[in-house]
Amino acid sequence: MLLPNADTIAAVATAQGRGGVGVVRISGCGIEEFARDILGKLPVARHATYTDFLDEDGEPLDQGIALYFPAPHSYTGEDVLELQGHGGPAVLQMLLQRCLDLGARLAQPGEFTRRAYLNDKLDLAQAESVADLIEANTAQAARSAMRSLRGEFSAAIHGMVDELIQLRMLVEAMLDFPEEDVDSGDVSRRDALLKVILLKLQHTLDSARQGCLLREGAHIVIAGQPNVGKSSLLNQLSGEEIALVSNIPGTTRDVIRQVIQIRGVPLHLMDTAGLRESQDTVENMGIARTHQTLRRADLILLLLDASKGMTSQDEVILAGLPEDIPRLLVFNKADLLDGKEVHVHSRDPSVRVSAKTGAGLDDLRGKLLEMVGWRDQESGAFMARERHLQALAAAQNHLTQAQTLLTRAELFAEELRLAQRALSEITGEFTADDLLGEIFSRFCIGK
Repeated sequence: MLLPNADTIAAVATAQGRGGVGVVRISGCGIEEFARDILGKLPVARHATYTDFLDEDGEPLDQGIALYFPAPHSYTGEDVLELQGHGGPAVLQMLLQRCLDLGARLAQPGEFTRRAYLNDKLDLAQAESVADLIEANTAQAARSAMRSLRGEFSAAIHGMVDELIQLRMLVEAMLDFPEEDVDSGDVSRRDALLKVILLKLQHTLDSARQGCLLREGAHIVIAGQPNVGKSSLLNQLSGEEIALVSNIPGTTRDVIRQVIQIRGVPLHLMDTAGLRESQDTVENMGIARTHQTLRRADLILLLLDASKGMTSQDEVILAGLPEDIPRLLVFNKADLLDGKEVHVHSRDPSVRVSAKTGAGLDDLRGKLLEMVGWRDQESGAFMARERHLQALAAAQNHLTQAQTLLTRAELFAEELRLAQRALSEITGEFTADDLLGEIFSRFCIGK
């Protein structure tokens, strides 16, 4: 079902700046007239046509490839014309202005994809994966976004919704005949189906969490006393001289951020000012920022001097860290141990490294991935967003609650309905207009 009275929109669909090829995309009604005015003819549908792009006087603005996609067999589900010309900013703006002069309006961010969603060319999860694919910073993230765009995530959601509908039908049938003896086979089928849905939901939630990690990354804060090697460790992990390294305590005054990748997972590392008592006003400002940063971390690396072991000052720092954030004790300067043992007065996991020689860094990288929740999956992760995780968790909570209401059929049925609604929000069957505006406003113009 195409959008009624949809106007015609146009935008440059390629990135800003100069390039070999630039694309102007037009979608909506009256595309045939646009084609005749700009190209002098209507191109053959779904065939590449090499031609001039004309101004209002019939003079060439540019020349390139024109592609015409009649509705409904197009990206948006509407008539679409794509003009692929030279990628100079001036040329593209002249061509876009020509489209606007003919009556098109400038597309809003994500409006082409929004129309594709509203015209049932994509569901909402697939539409979001378009932006995720464009923004992917790692090969792993791009593959996960492509899986979601192809509909694997949506298929998993639709499968669970279908099974929930079957379960609801069974429960409603049992409710309709309260005077009849409930068949034990129906009860067994009800319980078995609920168990299957919960297992599938847990698997999907685990995969979605992996995809969310690929999309958002994890924020890891490196903290500890001055001169334990925090900046040296940041430099080693990033492979660059990002932070200044000095024997002078208090060299790092502000938070230094660097993004690294481990097995395709983006990790946001933050080197912070050393934690200690200081009379230096500027250093104390840096220490205050360290505490602020620690409260927003997904994982805290507490760096310690392996040659000294865990000191009383380290214990004070450890006791002052947020209790709800995972901590990893990293004993640096392991090259100075000479076979001596390190005494750890904590149950937190620990590793030994040498930021000077690079020893133990592979173990540290593996531990980082483990502690932020990453695990390699043969079938791959679904690219997911926070709203997807919230909807999946809500559905799981409703189904878990339903398990406690087996003897209260009306309440059991209501929990099933709420679980189905939560899942349907992911693919867009139940979606508020303000949420759509928020989602598509984050897209680039032209997509």
